[in-house]
Amino acid sequence: MAFKSLQLLFLILASIASHVISKHNSILSPRRLYGCRKDDNVEGIHSIKKYLQRYGYLSHNTSTDSNIIELNSNKFDDSLESAIRLYQKWSHLNVSGIIDQETLDQMFQPRCGVPDVFKFNSSKNLEDDLEMSSHYALFPNNEKWPDYKRHLTYMFTNNFPIDFVPSMTEAMARWAAQSLFTFSEASDAQSADINISFQVKDHADGFAFDGPGGVVGHAFAPTDGRLHLDGDDTWSAGLEEKKVNVMNAALHELGHVLGLAHSTLPQAVMWPYIESNALKNLNDDDIAGIHALYP
Repeated sequence: MAFKSLQLLFLILASIASHVISKHNSILSPRRLYGCRKDDNVEGIHSIKKYLQRYGYLSHNTSTDSNIIELNSNKFDDSLESAIRLYQKWSHLNVSGIIDQETLDQMFQPRCGVPDVFKFNSSKNLEDDLEMSSHYALFPNNEKWPDYKRHLTYMFTNNFPIDFVPSMTEAMARWAAQSLFTFSEASDAQSADINISFQVKDHADGFAFDGPGGVVGHAFAPTDGRLHLDGDDTWSAGLEEKKVNVMNAALHELGHVLGLAHSTLPQAVMWPYIESNALKNLNDDDIAGIHALYP
């Protein structure tokens, strides 16, 4: 099925980047990377390469040993410069191709584990091909729920904390208010269209979580229905310093469950970074995306 091909794509991306930049990564001091540019060779650059590879910005072919070695090296090469420029453009940063403080700080933000960019056009420079006026994005092949499936059932599994259930159901209500979908609780996990749970580290879906910081959640495109939050992060139903807001994460990951990929608009719920300092609501961009997929 279509979603299986997407899962395979996720597995390929995740396999070459078993960890992402986070508060607990191998870069002892990110300051050593500030100002790094093409032709530099600095310890920690390989982690930047793996981060950019994981999220679709770096298109190294990892089918050969030489390319795997290149990905694991600390040499700042042409492909890394292009990937950083693309990341900076996608993230609305100053496009320089240099690892400046603003770029590295952005990489340290809590985020969703789903890639931002899914394919490269070999005949074009992807940075030039990136259309910034169209913010929302869909998954490859426009994966979506079938036309007869507009009522989705859900189940909380793996001892999901009861204190966070209202945030999750409110997130569903907000998507329902702006789409053709309705939601209700299923009688069991096997029959549910959506299974929602907290997971930690390797949880047998091919996309291991990374501990506190970094990736805080992920979800699969239709019609898979799995929505996972990282149980090693600290969560809150409200706005608390250094805690991930459940509502913001739920709105975002449910967007993936319905078929939306990441938006390039920071105000959108589908922006890949999970806001903890302010509650977000569906933006016009999110609504335009869901209406485009389900007219």
